[in-house]
Amino acid sequence: MTDAKRDPDLLLSRLKQEESKNKRGRLKIFFGAVAGVGKTYSMLYSARKLQEQNIDVVIGYVETHGRQETAALMDGLEILPEKLVEYKGRELKEFDIDAALKRKPAVILVDELAHTNAPDSRHIKRWQDVQELLEAGIDVLTTLNVQHVESLHDVVAQITTVSVRERVPDSLLERADEIELVDLPPEELLERLREGRVYIAEQAKAAMANFFRKGNLIALRELALRYTAERVVAAMDEYRQAHDILHPWPAVERILVCISPSPLASRLVRAGKRMAEALRAKWTVLFVQGSRESAYSKNEKVSLTQTLRLAEQLGAETLELSGNNVPEEIIKCAQQSNVSKIIIGKPARHRWAEILFGSVVDSVIRLSGPIDVYVITGDENTSLPSRVREFNTTSAYSAYLRTIVVVAVCTCVAKLMLPYFEPSNIVMAYLLGVVIVATRYGRGPSILASVLSVAAFDFFCVPPYLNFAVSDTQYIITFLVMLLVALVISTLTVTIKQQAEEARLRELRTAALYSMSRDLSSTLDMKSLLEIGLRHIGDVFDSRTALYLVGTDGALAVASQGEGKRELHDPDIGIAAWVHQNKQLAGLNTDTLPGASALYLPLQGAQKNVGVLVVKPVQEDRFMSPEQVRLLETFANQLASACERALLSEDSAQAHLQVKTEQLRSSLLSSISHDLRTPLATIAGAASSIIEGTEALNLERCKEMVKEIYHESMRLNRLVSNLLDMTKLQSGTLQVVQELHPVDEVIGAALSSMEERLTSHVVKTQVPADPPCIIGDATLLQQVLLNLIENAIKYSPMGSEIDITAEWQNGMVLVTVGDRGPGIRNEHKAKIFEKFYREDTKTASGAGLGLAICNGIIEAHGGHIWVEDRPGGGANFKFTVPASETPNTRELEDPDPLERKNEV
Repeated sequence: MTDAKRDPDLLLSRLKQEESKNKRGRLKIFFGAVAGVGKTYSMLYSARKLQEQNIDVVIGYVETHGRQETAALMDGLEILPEKLVEYKGRELKEFDIDAALKRKPAVILVDELAHTNAPDSRHIKRWQDVQELLEAGIDVLTTLNVQHVESLHDVVAQITTVSVRERVPDSLLERADEIELVDLPPEELLERLREGRVYIAEQAKAAMANFFRKGNLIALRELALRYTAERVVAAMDEYRQAHDILHPWPAVERILVCISPSPLASRLVRAGKRMAEALRAKWTVLFVQGSRESAYSKNEKVSLTQTLRLAEQLGAETLELSGNNVPEEIIKCAQQSNVSKIIIGKPARHRWAEILFGSVVDSVIRLSGPIDVYVITGDENTSLPSRVREFNTTSAYSAYLRTIVVVAVCTCVAKLMLPYFEPSNIVMAYLLGVVIVATRYGRGPSILASVLSVAAFDFFCVPPYLNFAVSDTQYIITFLVMLLVALVISTLTVTIKQQAEEARLRELRTAALYSMSRDLSSTLDMKSLLEIGLRHIGDVFDSRTALYLVGTDGALAVASQGEGKRELHDPDIGIAAWVHQNKQLAGLNTDTLPGASALYLPLQGAQKNVGVLVVKPVQEDRFMSPEQVRLLETFANQLASACERALLSEDSAQAHLQVKTEQLRSSLLSSISHDLRTPLATIAGAASSIIEGTEALNLERCKEMVKEIYHESMRLNRLVSNLLDMTKLQSGTLQVVQELHPVDEVIGAALSSMEERLTSHVVKTQVPADPPCIIGDATLLQQVLLNLIENAIKYSPMGSEIDITAEWQNGMVLVTVGDRGPGIRNEHKAKIFEKFYREDTKTASGAGLGLAICNGIIEAHGGHIWVEDRPGGGANFKFTVPASETPNTRELEDPDPLERKNEV
């Protein structure tokens, strides 16, 4: 039985994945190099095949681009109505996701996966619509071109010199159940363009001169083929894992380079790079940490670190594993990664040493099975230095003294046991002492304890006593076995202790990385990210820290320094600039500028180098250990990723702001141009008629024209006032004069200003008998009421009622303006107070600023404004403002000036 089948956690994980996959709909992507290769045609053809199998298939959105053969395939398939969205004066046709979810077919066709939806749609991108359909359990067929894949954006831009804005994240493609490549040779595609079967003649001619150049088509076709092949390989790996297939399927070449701290390891890495380039294969460099790594010298550890760094620079994936059996770990890694070739170094030990202690190379070859193994040696002029074992003192001298004491105590116990127990049982007392010494004092004292135990047992417990002579030769075997068992027990105990310590250190490193990652993920503010990162790095490595970031001009500047005792003053900008340019370590304990007092590390993100990290340890030998350097690089990579994420977030926010600014400018021009043109045309027409002064023009007619000029000029004045008020609100310069004003006076003043326009409606008001005093600016609050009343007049039928009420509510005054208009749809209630937003642009004119100004004024007063449906039809616009005292309400009996009933 395989390890996968024995692992209940892995089995449970697979069951959960299968359950989640069964709940979601299936996604099939028809993938192509460019437009015109036949993706939509293939998708429709597949849909017709599904329909023939009595499967419920619906067309959600398909763009035929006027191609008759494509449109013909739509005949007989149910087509969902398209959603019409008005944008910049024209109607856009969009996919109606609500209709699709309501219809809920078994399979739905949604063309152009990378499409950007019209503003105010539920999702910004169509691929987000597709995700929602999949979560609803609906199978989706869709189309996509290779230039829209997010990870290939830079490659496509380099080939075509065109930056594609509509992109789909790779995560969605990775979750696709099937990707079908729709391919067409460049010559045939160009012929289709010339025949007008892709674009109309003028567009086709321009396309062939730009994006559809033959060189571009060849390169994009190769990209599409390679990307599809990678997805096929990924699907094959998933199948192997799901069915616990351990032996590799060499459908594609994958290379595993096995290295050790040997000086020749760099040659293996370069050989692996050359082979990977020749085979166009992915390659991995692996180091397996055996139980003997503690015996490696400092130079060997430095060599190992440099070799791993070289592999990363050459584009390899690096892995570090640990295990007692190095060959088995190598083969296990190769099987899991579906490796087809293993590169390993030729052993430098003598043959007799290999026979006695075993050979990693021989074991790998024996266990490799169908995997090819390449054994590579060094250059002929390369001499491999003989390895000299360095014995470092790992235990204090006091530990050896304590060891002697432990053996003495064991001897005393053995003497007490001697009259009552056999010598073979007395040996156990000494073995217990060896275990105690190995657990507490390390390898050297445990070996000493083993030797002393045998000597003491012979001297004190074996006749003749008090000398090393042996009366019975059988005791010689006892001594040898006792020594061997003691040494094995001490070695195993020390090894277990070392492994436990290594596990503890790994756990501490993992906990430190997790803590830093958790804190970094909690914010996108660059200043906070730098403070968090430098604090963690300073605490973990007991160092002073600083960090350079790349500015907009490409130059480095100090962005942050550690706090308090962790602050690093005056880091060297010259070293930082070199590190940034060369993307390599420099400074303390490196090959570049080793005399520097600090270590400089490049902060390399996924897309660019975001800066340089400077670390100055309190103890200069802190980074002599390669493990510490690798750990610091891991921390630096975490910080670099967080900084890059923050920079991308800022860029995205800036781009979003630019889009909003452009939309605002377009909306302003669209709205203002119409609202300015209409009154100006009326004024100009009336004024020209008066100037021309025909005989038919009498005094009454002149008065009517002057009246029109007056009304239209007032209309222009209100528009300009609204624009000025909105400018003040946006800039924060609007001054609110906080004074006490009776609410009935504010309402009465607003009604008096609108008296002439209210003649066509019935106005009813209701305020408390003892009106509360509003705390605020009377002029601004009157402006709010004027805008709300004007809206009610504009949208309500002539002769309908407009109700205005005021009441006390939790220390605030609640004012309601109700009309009998068409009301506000639920999806528009949250947007109705935005600038330039109008629910219905056909039935009424206006710039869409009135309600936005109301919202700004009420918020400046510390209140809130909203809209609700009115019973019986219409809308109730409500707002609250602070009040001074609690009143008792009554309905006003005198309708003047607060109640007007004017019938048309």
